[in-house]
Amino acid sequence: MRKPLFPCQFLQCLLLLVVCCLGSRPASAQQQTRLNTGWEYVRGDLGGIWEAVRPAVAGSPETVPLWTPVTLPHCFNALDAVDPDVNYYQGPGWYRTQLAVQNPYAGGRTLLHFEGAGQKTEVYIHTTKVGSHVGGYDEWTVDITEAVADFQKTEAYQKQFKGKIPLSIRCDNSRDLEMIPSDLSDFNIYGGLYRYLNLTYEPALYAERLMAHAVTDAAGKTGALSLKIAFPAIVPAGTAAPVTVRLLDPRGKAVGQYRGSVRAAAGEVAVTDFTVKKPQLWSPEAPRQYAVEVTVGEGKQAWHQTALVGFRHIEFVEKGPFKLNGQRLLLRGTHRHEDHAGVAAAMTEPMIRQEMRLMKQMGVNFIRLGHYQQSRIVLNLCDSLGIVVWEEIPWCRGGLGGPVYQAQAKRMMTHMVQQHYNHPAVIIWGLGNENDWPNDFPEFDKQKIRAFMTDLNDLAHQLDASRYTAIRRCDFAKDIPDVYSPSIWAGWYRGIYTDYKAVTEEEFKQVKRFLHVEWGGDSHAGRHSENPDNALAKIAAGQGADERSGDASLFGGSARVSKDGDWSETYLCNLVDWHLKEQETMPWLSGAAYWPFKDFSTPVRPDNPVPYMNQKGVVERDFTPKEAYYVFQSYWTTVPMAHIYGHSWPVRWGEESELKLVKVYSNCERAELFVNGKSYGLKTRASQDFPAAGLHWRVPFATGANQVRVVAYQGKQRVEDQISFRYQTEKWTAPARLTLTKTADANGLVTVEAQLFDAQGVPCLDAANWLRFSLAGEGRLHDDLGTSSGSSKVQAYNGRAIIRLEATPGQTTVAVQSPGLPTAVLAL
Repeated sequence: MRKPLFPCQFLQCLLLLVVCCLGSRPASAQQQTRLNTGWEYVRGDLGGIWEAVRPAVAGSPETVPLWTPVTLPHCFNALDAVDPDVNYYQGPGWYRTQLAVQNPYAGGRTLLHFEGAGQKTEVYIHTTKVGSHVGGYDEWTVDITEAVADFQKTEAYQKQFKGKIPLSIRCDNSRDLEMIPSDLSDFNIYGGLYRYLNLTYEPALYAERLMAHAVTDAAGKTGALSLKIAFPAIVPAGTAAPVTVRLLDPRGKAVGQYRGSVRAAAGEVAVTDFTVKKPQLWSPEAPRQYAVEVTVGEGKQAWHQTALVGFRHIEFVEKGPFKLNGQRLLLRGTHRHEDHAGVAAAMTEPMIRQEMRLMKQMGVNFIRLGHYQQSRIVLNLCDSLGIVVWEEIPWCRGGLGGPVYQAQAKRMMTHMVQQHYNHPAVIIWGLGNENDWPNDFPEFDKQKIRAFMTDLNDLAHQLDASRYTAIRRCDFAKDIPDVYSPSIWAGWYRGIYTDYKAVTEEEFKQVKRFLHVEWGGDSHAGRHSENPDNALAKIAAGQGADERSGDASLFGGSARVSKDGDWSETYLCNLVDWHLKEQETMPWLSGAAYWPFKDFSTPVRPDNPVPYMNQKGVVERDFTPKEAYYVFQSYWTTVPMAHIYGHSWPVRWGEESELKLVKVYSNCERAELFVNGKSYGLKTRASQDFPAAGLHWRVPFATGANQVRVVAYQGKQRVEDQISFRYQTEKWTAPARLTLTKTADANGLVTVEAQLFDAQGVPCLDAANWLRFSLAGEGRLHDDLGTSSGSSKVQAYNGRAIIRLEATPGQTTVAVQSPGLPTAVLAL
């Protein structure tokens, strides 16, 4: 029986849902509409903008190119990023729609607000280019007021477009060495309108940005809030602007008010300051937020905006831990890439909410957003859920480009800080990632990289003196930022996981402020092992734990688990378990962040068990949890939970009467294990008793069917979990044949399972052969999803693999192939 992901009480679940919904509301301007529907798309370039707007001849085969209806968000690479047989598309693509524009403000402005588009974008109203942008991750706007007014005077406005405004947008993710991030990065450089696009109406007098800075003293007794606003260039300098401000506490009670006037000027204009006695503090346990309500102007033409802020005090102690509001907070973190099965970067707001809730339910209180500015939805949720943030610009790998490259990096730093300045969750601005990684340019000059990183560091502090700066993995520049994270991959790219603490202590001594981001290992979802640590016997202890060039390759080089290990969930759970237990014994540690939360696509890993996937996540690319998710939950959460290892392990193996290991991941005080109805005793949780914090038993299994159940106790509370599996004692030889079986038919999808057997018909439970699924006739494989059950080419997990498909009875045939074996065919 599969238990809930997060066994909690109803009220706690309801509260979490409410917080997520509140936190995701945008601090938007006057009237804003998401432009999600009514779009058409063509992959590739046009001969010119006229091809997007010229009159079409209905039914004519000469009307080219052919446009495809789409909804936004939309990504060029929704499927091809993980197609095992092609390089993902990098090039231009066009979108078009027609807008009904009715600005209600006299003399107001009509804007297009892009929350992010990849990677270079041009915007057209009819045939007039109205704006462009370089950079796939920061927000930007285009003022289309005059272009709309001009087009409304044309004959085409009334006749061809029937009173609508034609909008065309060209996105381009072509490879470009003078643009960040580098194409050497371990993630796809996606193209398209993959974040929300908004039509916004502003009055004639408005502010384009609020900068609200809320802080407290270390004791949290007094809070201070300063407010600045920035006017757009369209507002003449010197314009007198009436301003009204209200500061509301987390319950909506007014605790500060201001009424006055400011004069528009270039840059930010100071408005007012507030002092708050005994502010309600923001923290991961209680993410309380104050509302800053701002009105510019008067009457019906006034501009209104609300920014949410949090009062808190942050400190990275030199040679010590991290403190929030004067108290040590061990940062328990993970990472997020903007990537999901079936949509790539085009994640909708409900998808983002689900992902962030899963993180919070795992016990996360810290997240590094890798490796670029992410959606405002993510930051709002971090604020409301209580997850502190390291956010960075996409200066990632490849070296250092020229003036255009450097200007983009500085521009994106400026935008990131300005656009996410108000978020209490943000504690670190990241300057870059793996900037010691050469090969985009013939020159790799460490001193020039140091000089540019110093410029970025100074810029970040000029924009925001209240937060820290950081980089990860660039040892020759580790003295420049406030906080440094070295490369420590104990037990994966280098060394063994029991080296973790010693290696970390040595790295800690070398910098002022230390924070460990990126650790972990790959696991092929559904693959399990009876002997997961076998690879460690080939690897000597004490040889370091850094990642070196070529370590991600599955071929050649020195012995390492990333190449020689079994990529099982079993091994990853042991690695995670060891790291988490050790972190509890490191009082000087500021924190660590597991890399990453979710499997994500990458162009540099074509040979992984799911091709083109980085499989280090604790959930799959479609949110399916792996076993390691529950290891984290057992250390990081307090709501009672218990999880028996092996929910996705249908067949275990060994000798008759052999004692087999059963692990239970739980945060409860004690647990009792039952195997086939017989109790094997009550054990007490002890975090330093590896594995599974002492909740492990060695028990015999019956040949054939088995049922294992655990009952865990936390005070008077009790939680249970159970699994069923088959125990195989028959030995097998090399795989000799394949079978293909229908195992489920639900919700319009058929599930088929391929299995590998030896010549005697014994299942080969350690087989990792490559399998290739195909379909003939009516139907469609649900492949190119980047998951273990959603790839047409995949390595077997314990001699099996599944895939889902749409089928028409009697007209669909599925096949599976494996090199050197006869093809198996199944007619549905």
